[in-house]
Amino acid sequence: MTALITGAASGIGTGIARRFADAGYALSLFDINASGLERIAAELPPAVTLPVRGDVNEPADAERAINKTVEAFGSLDVLVNNAGIEIAGTAVSLPLADWDRLLGVNLRGPFLFSKFAVPRMKPGSAIVNIASVHAFAGYPDCAAYDASKAGLLGLTRAMALDHAPAGIRVNAVCPGYIQTPLLDKWLETVPDRQAALSDVLKAHPLGRIGLPQDVAEAVLFLASPRASFISGASLVVDGAMTVSGK
Repeated sequence: MTALITGAASGIGTGIARRFADAGYALSLFDINASGLERIAAELPPAVTLPVRGDVNEPADAERAINKTVEAFGSLDVLVNNAGIEIAGTAVSLPLADWDRLLGVNLRGPFLFSKFAVPRMKPGSAIVNIASVHAFAGYPDCAAYDASKAGLLGLTRAMALDHAPAGIRVNAVCPGYIQTPLLDKWLETVPDRQAALSDVLKAHPLGRIGLPQDVAEAVLFLASPRASFISGASLVVDGAMTVSGK
């Protein structure tokens, strides 16, 4: 079994890569961060690990990644569209270039990788898109991010219908706050890091911030035969934050 994971060089993507490696998958790891790719690839068995550097927003890079994966391992059974970025701003304050960049990575990227992956996938294959609780609720200063993640759920549902006749399942995982470099970067921008961290903890009724492996377990389940009758679904992994109204 072969899985291609975008945004694999850090955070949730690295957690997913480690979990899939433990489950015996051959891995194609895609990221724009060359040093991060080298670091995670060095942890995993070289015979079944293919690091591919590129930009998810570039069609040629997406097509090249799919082709290299199939050439190296003979198949593509799972695509995990994980790469994502966050840029703060309202519809008024956010520069147009930042809107285009964020939507390019968070929404165009999954579209491009899926566009080139589906024709190479066989019945029983699966696509898992990493969305967010931001797909369900609005958050201040997150206009582009909220829009991208809501759009990704729309794309997930549409693809689940379009590709069901080919036996390809498409689902999404929607994490809450997860302990990643992206969260650390946000905490560096707030006036009071400890107060912000306390607020984040209070927002999760389970009393902790999620870990990359929490998301990875959900992704592995949706990609596996155990989820063979699940498609078009959104699995929330947020410690009950969304249902608490936070």
